[in-house]
Formats: sequence, structure tokens, C-alpha cells
Amino acid sequence: MKQDHHITRTDQATTPADVCRWVQSLSRLHARIAPRFARPEPRRRALAYLQGILSDTERKNGWQLAEHAREARPDGMQRLLSSAVWDTDGVRDDLRTYTLEYLGNQSAIVVIDETSFPKQGKKSAGVGVQYCGTTGQVENCQVGVFLSYVTAKGHTPISRELYLPLDWIEDRDRCRAAGIPESVRFQTKPELAVQMLERLWKAAVPICLCGS
Repeated sequence: MKQDHHITRTDQATTPADVCRWVQSLSRLHARIAPRFARPEPRRRALAYLQGILSDTERKNGWQLAEHAREARPDGMQRLLSSAVWDTDGVRDDLRTYTLEYLGNQSAIVVIDETSFPKQGKKSAGVGVQYCGTTGQVENCQVGVFLSYVTAKGHTPISRELYLPLDWIEDRDRCRAAGIPESVRFQTKPELAVQMLERLWKAAVPICLCGS
């Protein structure tokens, strides 16, 4: 099952006041994560990227997101995702803190699932011919393992790990070309899930320990 990558609300109607509030909330969230970016250009483009992802743009590829941001070419958006310097784990933790401010609850549970991303090429980290849950077929794709925080108020992913098949880990040249550190070792999807749970435990994230 593919997890929705946003906080899910139970409101039945959307008003103009809601839209204004969401725009302001996105700006405040961006201000929170902005220090994680090393340079002004990717810092600014990160907000444009988020606005594009949340827009009604039909396809969320580099060209479409660049057009939504009124940029002539997709190079900037592609650099943001491929080579821009920013603290990805820091942003992850910022978003977790942000989520807990709205949804944090001792009755919360966590849900772990994988999501697949169909790909055409061979250079994206972890890409390969494997089962793609998004399409239900064995095809070229990336696979991520996601942990969602679930409460009565809503739910959203707060942690993630990219699954790297064994043939990737054994090919150190390919790993270096994709920016994968030498220290990264092969981990199964359940091992990645345990790693995320350990991270939540260390951060004292409130959850229901129903089995304890």
C-alpha cells in the first residue's frame, strides 16, 4: 500500500481561509528548514519545489516543476535534487518536530511500508529491476521504506530510508558515482525499518506501546 506523503486532514470542506492558512504554514515550514541549505539558490528553490509538488500540476517532473516556478529550464530543480548541498537528515528531523507539534500524541501508532518509484535510467541510487508496488510489476524502479506517524488527527511520513539492493552495495564505483558513502552497507527492508524505529526511540517520539 502506498502511503500519502502529506498530513491527511479530515475536514470536509476547504475554504479560502484554509488556503491562506496553508500558504502561511508552508512559508513558516520553509523558514524552519531553510538553514539546512548551504546556499541561497537551493534554499529559495526548495520553496518553489514544495509549492510545485503541492500544486495541481499534472506531472511532477523537473520540466513541469520548473515551469510552475516560472523558470525557463529544469536544470535548477534537477540540481536541487541531485547535487545541491543540504542537510537531508536535518530536514527529516525538522519535519518530524513540525509534525509532532500538530499531531504528537501518546496514543499515536506508526505504520511502516515501502513505496516504489518507476525509473527509466540506471544512475539513480538504488535503481534496478525489482518489484514495483506502485505498478504491481517487476520493472526498473527505486524502492523506499517509509515510517508514518498516525493519530486520530491525521497521519504523515516522518522517516524514510532508501533501499539499496546488494548488487549496488557490491559495486563501489557505481556507489561513488551516485554519491553513496563508503560506510553504507547492505540492509534488508526490515533492517531499515528497525533503524527508523530506533531513531524514533532515541528522539523520544510519543507513540502507543500497545504491546508492552
